[in-house]
Amino acid sequence: MGILNITPDSFHPASRQDSLDCAIENGLKMWKQGATWVDVGGESTRPNAETVSVQEELDRVIPVINGLRQANRNGLISIDTRRAEVARQAIAAGADMINDVSGLRDSEMVEVVLDSGCAVCIMHMQGEPKNMQANPTYENCSKEVSENLKEIANALVVAGHPEQLICLDPGIGFGKTLQHNVELLQNHEMFRAINNYSILWGVSRKSMISQLTGKTNTDDRLSGTLAIAAFAHNEGIDILRVHDVEEHIDLLKVLNNW
Repeated sequence: MGILNITPDSFHPASRQDSLDCAIENGLKMWKQGATWVDVGGESTRPNAETVSVQEELDRVIPVINGLRQANRNGLISIDTRRAEVARQAIAAGADMINDVSGLRDSEMVEVVLDSGCAVCIMHMQGEPKNMQANPTYENCSKEVSENLKEIANALVVAGHPEQLICLDPGIGFGKTLQHNVELLQNHEMFRAINNYSILWGVSRKSMISQLTGKTNTDDRLSGTLAIAAFAHNEGIDILRVHDVEEHIDLLKVLNNW
């Protein structure tokens, strides 16, 4: 899954899009490089990020989704949003998945998922972007996060949503310390459950890489990101959400030959 940030303040500056044409061109490039999904987001959810209005988020993402869908009828598009109205309009514009970092906290978002029958990625976040890294605390991080996500996913299945269209994301860096993040990656099997939901990891160039390698600049975190991608491949993780599609495709091509 390629990350397409339509925001001026994403934590990795190189991922920010300068214009509508640039965003569409880069999304199409991600598909050409081998991405299955292009994930379009119009609100930065990095630590301490400021919120944007629903209208501003719509103005950022809907033209991009329209442009991507007009240029490629078959490519899969994900909308990265916490807002039900943004998700609703994105699906109408051609998006195939709702990627909700707030984990479907909004009951209206649940309705959008059920009414549309679209794929959904449910991510765990403790707190809100403004405060999530203030003092993240858990008694048993892997147990609490996995049980929370499975409870939400199971409720969707009971309501009639196909389990094969549900993906779980532990929310690396969203209200977690380095220890929490490592624990969640190591204990990924706890997220499978009886329903065998798909698992998505979004670790690309995050501060976790900086804490492990000492590389403070996001431009220098690709090699550390690829190391986690190799681990994910060996562990059978279903989707990797990344900034650098071509490099990850090359990595997977080599690993698939061994």
